[in-house]
Amino acid sequence: MVKAFICGCADARLSSEELAFFSGEQPWGLILFARNCQEPQQITDLVAAFRQCVGRADAPVLIDQEGGRVQRLRAPHWPAYPSGAKIAAAYEADRAAGLLLARNIARLIADDLRALGITVDCLPILDVPQADVHDVIGDRAYGTSPEMIAEIGRAMAEGLIERGVLPVIKHIPGHGRAVVDSHHKLPIVSASKDDLRKTDFAPFVALADLPLAMTAHIVYPAYDADLPATQSPTVISEVIRGEMGFDGLLMTDDLSMKALAGDFADRAERSLQAGCDMVLHCNGDMDEMRKVADGVPALAGAAQRRAERGLACLAAPKGYDRAVALAGLDEVMAKSA
Repeated sequence: MVKAFICGCADARLSSEELAFFSGEQPWGLILFARNCQEPQQITDLVAAFRQCVGRADAPVLIDQEGGRVQRLRAPHWPAYPSGAKIAAAYEADRAAGLLLARNIARLIADDLRALGITVDCLPILDVPQADVHDVIGDRAYGTSPEMIAEIGRAMAEGLIERGVLPVIKHIPGHGRAVVDSHHKLPIVSASKDDLRKTDFAPFVALADLPLAMTAHIVYPAYDADLPATQSPTVISEVIRGEMGFDGLLMTDDLSMKALAGDFADRAERSLQAGCDMVLHCNGDMDEMRKVADGVPALAGAAQRRAERGLACLAAPKGYDRAVALAGLDEVMAKSA
């Protein structure tokens, strides 16, 4: 019985306690962070140990490998990839070349991940940054216009898919106006419905056909004055599923972020009751993970269908000119050095 949650682990190897927990609770997937990533063989072994433990060779393994400051796999074993802002600068200089660069960077990242057994990357970032906001998004964004962000985001997502890795669009319905970091506080975005629709929502509408999305822990009083999107039935049903038309697997952002309140079983229950398909807990704290698991049911119904449909998008990698992609990466990184 697979359960509707994704969890982290504490270290570079699974402990006996974690192995017993994963085997018994059957999380849908595992997410890796820098603390879990030392060198290629170690990560390959960690991924294999998780899948063997849960008894599913296709159990998803996720990571945040965006480039720039959010890159869990780093030198000396993996290349440095440019931030979203650097890809945006290339696009502004030459739109076609910028889109090809974005697609090729995603292809290269996907190759890195597939070699380790990692099948899901939490990108593209579709948040539209505004002036005078917190820099939690900042240079992670693919520019400042919704159209540009949507175009680059599409190229990044398609580059991953072409090389056999699933993308996760984030942070739906939009994190670009937050004046505080949701890792530490609950942001409240007071923009009107019209302003949200024109800017923040637009890239998510454009990419609503993609298979996976991650929520924002943000309150949007124009729709729900009390609850963050992750736990708001109104935002999920009216905005994400309704206005945006997203019918893929909807996962929460990390439940351990301080934007959310309550114990961890309650956080999980409220998110799923609001309409999320899957909850995500990242920090590897075993006590917290046990409480999350207590608040999570078996993956079933529409959530299970969306999960299966998402995994069905994984396909054999399509070919591309890796040498050209590497040359383009070297050029953009040299310019920014």
